Amino acid sequence: MTTTRERLRAQTLEEIKAAAKARLAVDGANLSLRAVARDVGLVSSAVYRYFPSRDALLTALIIDSYNEMGAAVEAAEAAQPRDDLHARFMAVAHGIRDWALSAPSEYALIYGSPVPGYEAPQDTIAPAARVITVLAGLLTDGLRDGTLHDPGDAISKPLAKDLAEFTSQPPFVGVPPALMARGVAAWSGVHGLVSFELFGAYGPLGDPRALFEHQVLAIARTLGLEPAPGQTRRPRKRST
Repeated sequence: MTTTRERLRAQTLEEIKAAAKARLAVDGANLSLRAVARDVGLVSSAVYRYFPSRDALLTALIIDSYNEMGAAVEAAEAAQPRDDLHARFMAVAHGIRDWALSAPSEYALIYGSPVPGYEAPQDTIAPAARVITVLAGLLTDGLRDGTLHDPGDAISKPLAKDLAEFTSQPPFVGVPPALMARGVAAWSGVHGLVSFELFGAYGPLGDPRALFEHQVLAIARTLGLEPAPGQTRRPRKRST
C-alpha cells in the first residue's frame, strides 16, 4: 500500500510532466524548468527534487510519448484479424498517424529535430521499440505463413552487414536481408508521410488522409502485402 506522501509525490510528478507537455506546444523541446515550475505553482528548487535537470524531464516526456504511441499502435493492430497482414500493416500506419495528429508536440519531440546537447539514455530504447516490434511481428508472421517471401533484391556487402545486426537478434531473427531492408524503408516511409503532413511540408492539401492512404497502400505493396479483393478502405477500429 502506498503512503500519502508517495501518492502526493506521484501526483506532483504527473503535474510537472503535464505542465512540461503544455510547454512543448509553445516552446518546443527548449524547456525551462523554471517556467515549468511557475506553471505548476512551485519554486524552481522544488522541481529539482523531482527532475534534477532539464534532460531528466525531457527523458520522462520522451518515454511517455513513445509508450503512448506504442500503446495506440498496438491496440490498432491487435483489432485486426491475425491472418490479414495487409489490414494489420494499414492499422499500424494509421495508428501512428492518428496518434501524431492527436499529440503533435509529443510526436515532434520524438521524431522532430534532435534536441541540441541532449543524449537519450538507455531507458528510452525499450519504449521506442514498441512500434518496431509490432512491425517485426508482421514480417515474421508473413514469412511463417507464406504471405511474405524474400524479394531477392541485390544487397551491397556494407548494407548486408548492417542488416545482419537487425536480423541476428529478436524481434527480427530469420528475416531475410532484402525483406528487412524493405521493412526499414516501410517504417521510415510511414513516418516520413506523417512528418510531412504534421510539419506542413505539403502546403495546402484538401484531403491529407486520402494522400496518406494512397501512399501507405503503395508502401504495403513493396513489402508484398495486398488487400483482399474489394478491401481498400481503412482497417476497422477496436470496438469499445
